[in-house]
Amino acid sequence: MAREENRPITDLGTLKALAHPLRMRLYRGLCVAGRATASQLADQADEAVSLVSYHLRKLAEHGLIEAAETGSGDGRERWWQPASAGVSIRDRDFRDAPERVAAHLAATRLFHDQRADMYRGYLDERLAWGPEWNAAVPDSESLLKLTAPELARLREELFALARKYDELGRTAEAAGDVEGRENVALHVYGFPFRV
Repeated sequence: MAREENRPITDLGTLKALAHPLRMRLYRGLCVAGRATASQLADQADEAVSLVSYHLRKLAEHGLIEAAETGSGDGRERWWQPASAGVSIRDRDFRDAPERVAAHLAATRLFHDQRADMYRGYLDERLAWGPEWNAAVPDSESLLKLTAPELARLREELFALARKYDELGRTAEAAGDVEGRENVALHVYGFPFRV
């Protein structure tokens, strides 16, 4: 199956399937690894293999992940991979009914909480990364005066820039250039507020 570039999630069932704390961690882990077994993901998540297998099957039922080619000669191991390069979940797709609005809000809060936990984990381990990585890490706040269309353009430009660097890193890694290359999470938030 050809992997979609970015899968939009518009149905409530798929949103709820992904908006489970462990499932989102497993999905994120697969996105980072490219492919993995339930055993490998269970080790990362510090969960029982049977529980991880159950949640992987739920993600697969909704087309978020799919079976991958085996990574070893052991045919008993089932390998998984993301079914697309990523997902997008837009507010506009969940505004038509109160239960959809509530589910989207709950999912968004979960995703943001997990991202904040990832960043706090980095902060707790910052000294172990050394001065080069710590100097490279962006940590800033910009308070802008924009219209909604300007914010939308900024979002698209930032996403295009992130895709450029993602492709650069993947191309270099595929060519064997892995020296000093690490997984990097880039979280971008832009939102209106009033004082």
